[in-house]
Amino acid sequence: MVYRDDYFIRHSISVSAVIVRAWITHKYSGRDWNVKWEENLLHAVAKNYTLLQTIPPFERPFKDHQVCLEWNMGYIWNLRANRIPQCPLENDVVALLGFPYASSGENTGIVKKFPRFRNRELEATRRQRMDYPVFTVSLWLYLLHYCKANLCGILYFVDSNEMYGTPSVFLTEEGYLHIQMHLVKGEDLAVKTKFIIPLKEWFRLDISFNGGQIVVTTSIGQDLKSYHNQTISFREDFHYNDTAGYFIIGGSRYVAGIEGFFGPLKYYRLRSLHPAQIFNPLREKQLAEQIKLYYERCAEVQEIVSAYASAAKHGGERQEACHLHNSYLDLQRRYGRPSMCRAFPWEKELKDKHPSLFQALLEMDLLTVPRNQNESVSEIGGKIFEKAVKRLSSVDGLHQISSIVPFLMDSSCCGYHKASYYLAVFYETGLNVPRDQLQGMLYSLVGGQGSERLSSMNLGYKHYQGIDNYPLDWELSYAYYSNIATKTPLDQHTLQGDQAYVETIRLKDDEILKVQTKEDGDVFMWLKHEATRGNAAAQQRLAQMLFWGQQGVAKNPEAAIEWYAKGALETEDPALIYDYAIVLFKGQGVKKNRRLALELMKKAASKGLHQAVNGLGWYYHKFKKNYAKAAKYWLKAEEMGNPDASYNLGVLHLDGIFPGVPGRNQTLAGEYFHKAAQGGHMEGTLWCSLYYITGNLETFPRDPEKAVVWAKHVAEKNGYLGHVIRKGLNAYLEGSWHEALLYYVLAAETGIEVSQTNLAHICEERPDLARRYLGVNCVWRYYNFSVFQIDAPSFAYLKMGDLYYYGHQNQSQDLELSVQMYAQAALDGDSQGFFNLALLIEEGTIIPHHILDFLEIDSTLHSNNISILQELYERCWSHSNEESFSPCSLAWLYLHLRLLWGAILHSALIYFLGTFLLSILIAWTVQYFQSVSASDPPPRPSQASPDTATSTASPAVTPAADASDQDQPTVTNNPEPRG
Repeated sequence: MVYRDDYFIRHSISVSAVIVRAWITHKYSGRDWNVKWEENLLHAVAKNYTLLQTIPPFERPFKDHQVCLEWNMGYIWNLRANRIPQCPLENDVVALLGFPYASSGENTGIVKKFPRFRNRELEATRRQRMDYPVFTVSLWLYLLHYCKANLCGILYFVDSNEMYGTPSVFLTEEGYLHIQMHLVKGEDLAVKTKFIIPLKEWFRLDISFNGGQIVVTTSIGQDLKSYHNQTISFREDFHYNDTAGYFIIGGSRYVAGIEGFFGPLKYYRLRSLHPAQIFNPLREKQLAEQIKLYYERCAEVQEIVSAYASAAKHGGERQEACHLHNSYLDLQRRYGRPSMCRAFPWEKELKDKHPSLFQALLEMDLLTVPRNQNESVSEIGGKIFEKAVKRLSSVDGLHQISSIVPFLMDSSCCGYHKASYYLAVFYETGLNVPRDQLQGMLYSLVGGQGSERLSSMNLGYKHYQGIDNYPLDWELSYAYYSNIATKTPLDQHTLQGDQAYVETIRLKDDEILKVQTKEDGDVFMWLKHEATRGNAAAQQRLAQMLFWGQQGVAKNPEAAIEWYAKGALETEDPALIYDYAIVLFKGQGVKKNRRLALELMKKAASKGLHQAVNGLGWYYHKFKKNYAKAAKYWLKAEEMGNPDASYNLGVLHLDGIFPGVPGRNQTLAGEYFHKAAQGGHMEGTLWCSLYYITGNLETFPRDPEKAVVWAKHVAEKNGYLGHVIRKGLNAYLEGSWHEALLYYVLAAETGIEVSQTNLAHICEERPDLARRYLGVNCVWRYYNFSVFQIDAPSFAYLKMGDLYYYGHQNQSQDLELSVQMYAQAALDGDSQGFFNLALLIEEGTIIPHHILDFLEIDSTLHSNNISILQELYERCWSHSNEESFSPCSLAWLYLHLRLLWGAILHSALIYFLGTFLLSILIAWTVQYFQSVSASDPPPRPSQASPDTATSTASPAVTPAADASDQDQPTVTNNPEPRG
């Protein structure tokens, strides 16, 4: 603090204020002498302090160290001795959210973490205010409902001990704000506002902290009309450290989120501002306005449907009012088609405003409407949706999209958000409707808010890649993906709903397509025949196909359980015995029988099946609460390589009940979860993604991108997505092109790679269909999407390489990107990638050094194109699947023949022999003409021909056949890359 920085004093202390404190305490007061000075100061009998004046760092003198530096070190130091370091340009404003977030009211939300300031002055200020918080939060909200639980999360801080910190803002079930702070003395303090916040109206919530004073303001609309304002004062000291944990926007595993939409959210870390000083406008104004208009329209639709449901509740009375009484009509009502009452009491203006809704209601069977009015609106929406989708499944289904869009809008308004996702995809891709990205975003957000699985995956994917005008935001992407990833294991254990196992089936793979079957297919019938004969492998495969709905077979848990039981009781196959034991334990499609299940589980474990060993540990943990025995079995199963056991051991450490280990150990739990995740365990993967997004464990440094990748991996195994993919595959196998295109578009827009490449393949097979119905460049869009996936196939890279090489529709040629695509295919072990790179070099394309490094080709060893060509053709040959001659081997042979011929032509010996022979040939020719001229007789005068005037000279050269032929350039068969 006294001298300036020099060669010896590298980092002198920079301070803005120095306080010297002095106090007097009793020499002995029965207290420990090792207490902290703060505690000692509290019990002082006399105390005082003084403020010292500090000298700025660059006004301090240099210290004379009485040493002599070497000339080179002194010269280097003098170069920078008087250079004043620049503080990093940084401010305290953090934009936590810029694009609307659809909060479904569930236990998932956006996780944000603040770093320490790089600017030393700002960081020093932040540290000084840990016990006197000065900050401001400003966020936009659109609430659909008040909280259905005790509290719902808006914005709250979670510290490193997984406890709420300052600030924590929640919504109550009555509509008040609950604001909670953590005190310096370790306790928590909460306050509730005196006003409620508005519903179905965009408003800005500003909360300003200035020590013990909190100012809460809500302003409505874009003109920010003041709605409510309240000032709350406290005498307590709040503890505030915004870097010792993470912020959550919406829900988490601790509390559910609000039902509605978050708009822009700004956080001023070091300033307490008045609302007029805050700059936080409602961005995406058009989208925000569309959200408001959507719910206004839907309120009308729901009111109409509720009235219709109420009328349906008294259907018998209404039907009597619509018909006279006679025997013929009684018979018609009894045996004929159910009648429909058309006496709706709505005005003509309302009917003209919602024609599709009234048409759907009039065509609906009154007797099938549910009696519970709370559920009736959603169920009627589902019926409208099913009727619309039935029309889409016809031969020319895509042609009818524009006519069923109004019905899908009505279904969406009724809360049936499968319709919302269909509309989002139709508008985003222009599927037989004018492409409208604003409407696409609207319905995708509405579907995400309604917890529609495919809509949430669509939003997660778009924010993960930053495409289609969605901003790149990994934390926002994680919020959507984690919601579906959390539901995926639960969905798999639920036997209801339109679900199917997600299988990686590529339409380019004929061998896999051949084994797809149905209940009356050859493959299924053969398996059934073998299973009946007692073939354990056939019984297990048949049961799996029926239980999960695999390989084209419809899900039938009851039939699957019969095969599990038959195999377990008739054969000694441990896998079948284990599967049936699990079914009996859980009572999935069969009555629970714990005694028989335990017998079967022990039998399977005795045969060395690691799943059964893990199952015994699960039994003792769940039913007997014997954690020591459970841990014993799980440790044994983990040694055998069982990922479920790794996860279960992690749970024991997380809950603090591992035998012999006191307390919770999150680090050990994280290690076990990571091991389980590497073995494909879903819940283990989810825990790892949570650790990566929060960064609260040292072994899992914060990595939002990795968190998204892991959550996305689990979400893409969801059975509802699998059902859509299976419908698309079945339609393709049956030759129903319209339906196949529809369902593969729906699946591809969720971001799953296999559906993207399959859709691009369909568009290649039927370009007429793609051009007619899709408003996007199908082949380019979906191959391009697929190559940015982690597990993209090599043929997708080759295809994109070809598209960049040749150019495609509005896309111009780009050789640099073409080289990158071929190089990625080559890195994946595809011989065609090496071959295409070699052909590009032969055409004169220069391969950049970073691509060679990417392929691990040493540019020092391969300094010229010939050497690189040799290496590429050799790798191409080694990666080729053909046993006989392949294009790679032929190209390699042709290259070496060319090199050999070139070597021969450039040989010195050949040059000498050629020169010698040429000299001999010239000498012989001269000698020959001399001998001929010497032997000829002397010439005589020639006589004039009588027809000299008419004679013509013979042409010296033959005329060209056609002048146009001369103008044609020479065409060479240059090799070109092929996909």
